[in-house]
Amino acid sequence: MYEEDVTDQRLESRVSRELCRRKLPDGGWSFFGSTQVSIEVTCLASMAMNSFAIDAVIRSIAALLRSQTPEGSWPAFVGDTEGSWVTALAISTLNIQNDPSDARERAFRWMLETRGREGHWLWKWKFKTADRQVNFDPEKYGWPWTPGANSWVIPTAFAIIALKQFTVCDRTAASEKRVRRAVGMLLDRACRGGGWNAGNSIVYGVPLVPHIEPTALSLMALQDEPKTPFIQSSVEWLKVSSSGCDSIESLSWSILALFIFQEAIAELQTRLALLMASPASIANNATLALGLLALRCGKMIHPFEVLR
Repeated sequence: MYEEDVTDQRLESRVSRELCRRKLPDGGWSFFGSTQVSIEVTCLASMAMNSFAIDAVIRSIAALLRSQTPEGSWPAFVGDTEGSWVTALAISTLNIQNDPSDARERAFRWMLETRGREGHWLWKWKFKTADRQVNFDPEKYGWPWTPGANSWVIPTAFAIIALKQFTVCDRTAASEKRVRRAVGMLLDRACRGGGWNAGNSIVYGVPLVPHIEPTALSLMALQDEPKTPFIQSSVEWLKVSSSGCDSIESLSWSILALFIFQEAIAELQTRLALLMASPASIANNATLALGLLALRCGKMIHPFEVLR
C-alpha cells in the first residue's frame, strides 16, 4: 500500500509540474498551444492544483477575476465579450478558494437572469404547439452554452452545482425556484432506463442513448436530491459504462461522480493512472487538469460537492 501511495503521489506531482509548465504568462491556461486563455481550462487547472502549487493557483485566480465581464459573467475565452456557461464553473472555482471579492455575487445574479431560449413564452408556445419532433416540457428549462440558445444538460448541471454551492448557507426564494426548475429539466430530459444524453432524451420518436459525461455531471447536480430508483439506475449505468472506459475525460468525470455517491473508485483511478502515465504526451490541458482532479479525488476537497 505504501509503494502504491508513493507511486500515485509521484504521478500526481508529474502531472502538476506539467500543468505548471504550460501555464501562460498572465496566469491562465489555454486548451492546447494557443496563447488565448480558456476560462474552462483555467478553472479546472486551479481546482486540480489547489494545495499542490499555491503560487500558480493564486495567479490563476487573479487572472480569472480580471477576465470577469462587467455584468458578472465569464466568456469562454479571455478577449471575448459575451458571457457563457463557464460562469458556473468559475463560481465553483471561487467557491473552493472562498474568494472574498464580490465576483461570485455578481456572477450569481447573472446566472439567475440567464435561461435557455425555451424559457421565453414564444418558444414555449412553439414547442407545445408547432414543434412536436422533440419530447420535453418547455416549462422546465435550464441554462444554455451561450445566451440566446436552448438549454443543454451539461451547462445546466454545472449551473445547478454552482448555485447550490454558493447558496448553501443562504438559499433565497429566487435561487431555490431557479434551481428547482433546472432540476426538473434534468429529470424531464433523462434517458429511459437511466443516464443522460447531451440534450433531449427522445428525438423524432426515437429514444436516445445516454453518455458518460452528461450522466456524471447530472448525477453530481442531483447529489442532494432524493435517491429515487431512477437516480440509482443512473448510478448503476455509470458504474457499468465507466468500468470499460478508456477515455481520460469520461473516466475522470465518472470517478468524480461515483465518489460523491460513495461508490468504489480505486479500480477506475488505477486505470486512469495508466492512461496518464506520460503527462507530457497529453496535449489537451483540460484533459490533463481533469485527470489530475480525478487522480486526487478522495485526497482533497471535492470541487463539485454540494454540502448538505
